[in-house]
Amino acid sequence: MTHSRFVRFTRQDGRATIELTDAGPLNIIGSEAISALTDAFRAIGPDTDARVVVFRGAGEKAFIGGADIHEAFIGGADIHEMVTLEQSSAEVFIRRLAGLCEAIRDCPLPVIARLAGWCLGGGLEVAMCCDLRIAESGARFGMPEVAVGIPSVIHAALMPALIGASHSAWLLMTGETIDARTAADWGLVHEVLAPEMLDPRIDELTAKLAEFGPHAVRQQKRLLNKWFDMTIHGAIEDSVEQFGRSFLTGEPQQHMQAFLSRKRQK
Repeated sequence: MTHSRFVRFTRQDGRATIELTDAGPLNIIGSEAISALTDAFRAIGPDTDARVVVFRGAGEKAFIGGADIHEAFIGGADIHEMVTLEQSSAEVFIRRLAGLCEAIRDCPLPVIARLAGWCLGGGLEVAMCCDLRIAESGARFGMPEVAVGIPSVIHAALMPALIGASHSAWLLMTGETIDARTAADWGLVHEVLAPEMLDPRIDELTAKLAEFGPHAVRQQKRLLNKWFDMTIHGAIEDSVEQFGRSFLTGEPQQHMQAFLSRKRQK
């Protein structure tokens, strides 16, 4: 096992586990956590002894609760990362998150997302980039970006292909969350299990995938990703600029500051 800030990495019997750590109780990701996870996924690809990756958040409260509009630690200073963004820095930030999503999609190994608790915003985009999504029955999913003045962008573009235009419109336009059973009915997750059955089922899947021919599994993943890229690449690139432009309106700053003020008053 290796453990650096934000990432705990373990490997046993062909199964690699990448765990987001030290990101608060809801596993909120800022730039440093995003970069650390990206490096971890890029590093596992050449590992010929690994057959499958399980991606999880620490604890049971969240897989990834979203991107950081609270505290980020950059250069040793506590700041509210996203609320300080402007157009150019917003594009840098969102491209960094897109880089993590692409690192997961480009990882030649199949990636299983272990989804417990909250999976919101950037966390749901990350989950959608995983090949298999296994959720516990108490998990909840949502894309709340519109509530803080920004559109859902980059790999939210995967959503219509996964769950259809109508369901995508509901999640992206209302900002409301859905429960695990609804997520399964819509095709957002593959299976929903009681909490005590989540890890045994993932163990079963990893054992099965580890038994398959590694070249065939990697080839199949490459083909699946190629099929997706034929339809979403342009949408992702266009959305980066739209994300940056949203910070020209002042709405992100206004809504995020209001959110932080409400949190301080509680």
